[in-house]
Amino acid sequence: MQDWWSQLFDFSDYGALVVLLQNSIWAGVVLGLIGGLVGVFVMSRDLAFAVHGISELSFAGAAAALLFGVGVVEGSIAGSLVAALLIGVLGVRARDRNSITAVLMPAGLGLGILCLALYPGRASNKFGLLTGQIVAVDDPRLGSLAVIGAVVLVALLIVWRPLTFASVDSEVAAARGVPVRALSLGFMVVLGLSVAIGVQVVGALLVLSVLVTPAAAALRVSSSPLWVPVLSVVFATVSLVGGIMLALGASVPISPYVTTISFLIYLVCRIASSRRARLLRRRSARMAVEA
Repeated sequence: MQDWWSQLFDFSDYGALVVLLQNSIWAGVVLGLIGGLVGVFVMSRDLAFAVHGISELSFAGAAAALLFGVGVVEGSIAGSLVAALLIGVLGVRARDRNSITAVLMPAGLGLGILCLALYPGRASNKFGLLTGQIVAVDDPRLGSLAVIGAVVLVALLIVWRPLTFASVDSEVAAARGVPVRALSLGFMVVLGLSVAIGVQVVGALLVLSVLVTPAAAALRVSSSPLWVPVLSVVFATVSLVGGIMLALGASVPISPYVTTISFLIYLVCRIASSRRARLLRRRSARMAVEA
């Protein structure tokens, strides 16, 4: 038991490791901010399943880039954008979108596995694309992630109000002159870029823990248009930075720590929401009796 415990949690030379891997921590902050904000629209537009499909194509693009010796970040972005645009263009209705996503997922995963099988390099590089790798964020990659994050943040700030309107009631928004179709495609591009960032930190298989779970947790405890994105960003950042800090001295990938923290936050929020709902029902029943 002590052996596997030391593999999961090893805080020897922790201070030196924090300094050496500060790029990963900053990458977690960037992804927490972007993932938390994008996740709000992922939930409101019912795109959780699409996130997984995009991540598989992002993985395929990154694996192909690794095989051919080009930029992994660029390959990941290319795969994400192809998947996002295909889902956005062909999946106008929810049923079509789910079908296309279900088709893209195995295709992307199969292509990615093929590229990794042909890749002659280190096995850690292969495994990291699927489950995250804490040492993978060097200065050039951190710079790329920061630039992509800035692009996503600016795009969200520009379209936040009309996109919120279109996400709540697309028919009324279209009647009011909101370019619903263009906003939908634009958001899919933003989502593709966000997934590409997530794949670089937590891997393709578990990117849902950043782009879905924090926003889902926030929606359990609030319905405020202000507090939901704030809480979602806080939850995503705590999950990522907390997971990275726990994984610094471990010999396992970063993603189990991130997903565990993210799930625990969601669980706490769900319990708190259920308790509040019960209290409200009791209060309503008491007031009805007194009346």
